[in-house]
Amino acid sequence: MRLIGEFTYAPGSKFTPGAKLVIQAQRGIEIGEHVPLTCTGCDRSITPRQIEEWIEASGDDTYAFKAGRILREATAADLAEYARIQASSREKRALAQEAADRCGLPIKVIECECPFGGERIIFYFTAAERVDFRSMVKDLAKEYRTRIEMRQIGARDEARIAADYETCGREVCCKAFLKTLRPISMRMAKVQKATLDPSQVSGRCGRLKCCLRFEHVAYEELDKQLPRTGVRIRTKHGEGVIINRQILTQLVQFRADDDSLTTVAIEDITAVDVKAEEKTETSQAPAGKRASSKDRPASAREDAAKKGPRQPSGRSRQRKRTESTESTPRAMKPPGAATEKETQGQPSRRRKRRRRKSPESPRPPRSNGNEGSPPKNKE
Repeated sequence: MRLIGEFTYAPGSKFTPGAKLVIQAQRGIEIGEHVPLTCTGCDRSITPRQIEEWIEASGDDTYAFKAGRILREATAADLAEYARIQASSREKRALAQEAADRCGLPIKVIECECPFGGERIIFYFTAAERVDFRSMVKDLAKEYRTRIEMRQIGARDEARIAADYETCGREVCCKAFLKTLRPISMRMAKVQKATLDPSQVSGRCGRLKCCLRFEHVAYEELDKQLPRTGVRIRTKHGEGVIINRQILTQLVQFRADDDSLTTVAIEDITAVDVKAEEKTETSQAPAGKRASSKDRPASAREDAAKKGPRQPSGRSRQRKRTESTESTPRAMKPPGAATEKETQGQPSRRRKRRRRKSPESPRPPRSNGNEGSPPKNKE
C-alpha cells in the first residue's frame, strides 16, 4: 500500500538514492525503495521537513518508526525474481475469484499481493457485508502450499489499487499521495460552489472525490475573509447589499440602492455592516395630491393673506346645509330622546302637516265637538 517507515541497517552500509532494497518487514521479506533524507546533491533527496508535512497531511498511521531492517541493496537477480512473482499475481487473482464463485461467496477479488520472500499471499476483495471465507482459504492453501490472507477493503481502497487516472487528467489522489482516506460530506461541495450532481462530484470509486476533502481547509480559510450574504457594505464603487460571493477568487457581488449590480474584490471593501442612509423628504408633493399651504411658496402665501379668507360658493353652502339636515349622530341627540329600540312596538304618530295660510280662503270655524247637539242658552 506504499507506506513509508524507518528501517535500521548495518553500520557502514551505503545505498544509492532511489534504489530498490531488500528489507525484512513485519509481513516477511519484501522489496522497498530507498527514500534518501541526508543526500543533498541530487533531485531525489527529501528533507525531514517534507516528511513531517507529508505525515501531517496523510496521517500518523502511514509512517512507521520501527518498520524493520534493511538486508541489502537489491541486485539484478532479485529484481528479475520479483518481476516474475508479480507477473503471476494476475493468474492467482483469477484462481481466487473462481474459488469464491465455487464456494458461493458474494465477493470480488481486486488484487493479489505476493511478497518477495513467498511466506504468504495476500488477497484484497470487496463485499457488501461480512463474509465467511474459511472454505475459500482452505482451497487456496491446498493450491499454493503457503499462508493465505484475505483482506476486505472499501470502494476507496479499490480505487487506490486498481484505478489509474481521474477526470481531471491526473493520477488518482489516493494512489499518488493520499494514504489515510478521511470521510467526505456533501457540505464540502456546497462550500466550494461545486455542482451537487453525484455523477459530477464522484470519483472512480463511486464516492465523493478526495480532492473535496484536502481542498476544504483552504476554502474554509478563504470563506472567513469574505463578508456574509445579505450584509450591507461600503466600497470604492458605492454601497449595497451582498447577493453573491466567489470564495476562491475572493470577489463579492452587491446590489446598490438603484438596483444596479456591481462585482468588486475584497480589497475594495472599505466598511462592513453599514447602515442604510434615510431618504430626505422632498419639497414636491406627490402627484395626484393637492399641495398644502406649507408646501406652497412664500409669495403665494402672501397673496392669499392679502385677499383674506375665501368665501364658500353657493354650491358649497348648499352642500353644507344638506349635510346638516341629515340624521343627527347618536352622540348629538338630545338627552331624553327615545332610541330606535325603545320606539319599536309603539304606534307610529304622523306629524300633522301645518297648512299654510292663504289670503283667499277664509279660516274655517273652530269645532268644539258638539255640532249635533242644540245650542245652549246663555244666562
